[in-house]
Formats: sequence, C-alpha cells, structure tokens
Amino acid sequence: MVGLGQISLDRVVALPRWPRAGEKLALAGAPAARAGGQIATAVLAAVRLGLSGRLVAAVGDDADAEHALAPLRAAGVDIAGVRSVAGAATRSALVLVDERGERTVLGYRDPRLALAPAALSRDAIRGARALLVDGEDPDAAAWAIAAAREAGVASVLDAERADPDSVELALSVDFPIVSRSFCADSSDPPSDPEVRAALSRLAGGRARMAVVTQGSCGAVACFAGEFFAQRAIPVRAVDTTGAGDVFRGAFAWALLRGASARRALALAATAGALACRREGAQGALPTADDVADYAES
Repeated sequence: MVGLGQISLDRVVALPRWPRAGEKLALAGAPAARAGGQIATAVLAAVRLGLSGRLVAAVGDDADAEHALAPLRAAGVDIAGVRSVAGAATRSALVLVDERGERTVLGYRDPRLALAPAALSRDAIRGARALLVDGEDPDAAAWAIAAAREAGVASVLDAERADPDSVELALSVDFPIVSRSFCADSSDPPSDPEVRAALSRLAGGRARMAVVTQGSCGAVACFAGEFFAQRAIPVRAVDTTGAGDVFRGAFAWALLRGASARRALALAATAGALACRREGAQGALPTADDVADYAES
C-alpha cells in the first residue's frame, strides 16, 4: 500500500471538560507530542495489520520531523518518498480531547510542504496494490489517482469536506471514504437522506464502493447499487484521534485480502474503534488478530 498525503506531529491536550468561552481551565497534565497525520497513520495501521507500506509526503527539516517519522521507520514503512524541505516546519496539530474521548483538531501546514505532481514518481504507485490519498494537495492526489488507474492499482480517498476539489477527487476514485460532514450543505449535521444522496452521487462516479463514516453512529456504504449500514463497534474511547485514518488503512487491508464489501466495512469499523483505546492517533493500532478476535466476539 502506498499513501500520498499528510504526516504530522500532534500536540494532544486532554481536557477535564470542554471550557466555557473566556474561561481559564487547569489541565491534569502537559500536552503530549504524538506522531500523526491522516495518511501516515493510515499507512502505519495497514502495516500493523500485515501489509507492506510506502509513504509519499513532505516534512520540515526540524526535530518534529524525526518524531513524526520514528514510528514509520520502526514499523518498516518505506519513507524514501518523504521529502525534507529545508527551512520549513513539519505539519503540526493541536488536538483537544474531551472527557468522552472526542477530539477537535486545529492544524497548521507550512505552504512549502505542498506536494506538486511534477515532483512525483509513477514508480512509487506502479509497484503498489492500493493507493490512499487525502485532499490536502488536490493536484497531486488527482495525478496519483490517474496514475493508479493506468497501472490497475485500487485507489482510496480520505475526505472530510465537500469543497470542489475534494468532490472532484471523490468522483474519480475507486473507493471514496468520506466523513458525514462531507454530505452536508451547511454547518448543520446532515440528515440521513442527505447522506444517502451523497452516497448515490459518489456511486455514480467511478466508485466501486462508496462509504460515509459517522463516528459513534457507525458507517454506511453503497456497493453494486445496494445501501447497507455498519454499526459502531463499542469500546471505551480514550481518544478518537486517528480513528477514521485507521478505518481507511484497515479498509485497504481488508480489500487486498479479498474481503467482501460488507466484511471489509466491518473489519475497518472494528480496527477504527480499537484504535480509540489509547491516547494519540497511533497509540493503539490493532493487529490483524486483534481485529479478527474482536469482530468475532
């Protein structure tokens, strides 16, 4: 599996409760630096489950880069395609986690870390069986999806917002996996009919299967003209950061194992839930045995 997109160093802050406007709130502990980023976490999750992985991304030439890359190196992920940009800061995020484990992410990326199609190599994609992209650099993601299609490589998209670039990517990819917020026309949570309409639209593109993740409400998918739901997997959530990323990495793993549409969705949901049991996006990545045992329990 090759992932093209985001790698980050997160500062995770555990809140005793969500603060009121203007309030000063004492924390039980100092912010903790944790490796993260959508694509980096998804690739690492897939490797933890049993795939080999490669990452195409960019980091700064700072100490944060080493911290963010360390878990990838330790897991044997191929990071030869990760570019170090002189003078740039590695992408960072402030992650606020409330008493229920729900996270709010405030991210910043130095513009110099942007991935340009001209700097990418088709060889990194041709040798893979699955490609995972996010929408952070739409031109690079579109180029990679096209290159994957030419090479017969399955493509998976991680998208949260329905901006024009992300919608175009979602309509071009084999497996668009979008969040519920992608389905809303406003800042209000989307209704079930809006979710189904978004799935129908995605399924009308090049999609072989379209998925909407819904956090504690599970996930819903459209495959071969059929809609079906996957319940949320019950766990005691400590931190939901990275749950969606792990879901996507596990979906690609299940896909390459030859799982059916429903089974792939169930395994992905299980892996995403198990990843919430510890702090940080990569703090509780499950193994294939963990997922199989929990899915069958």
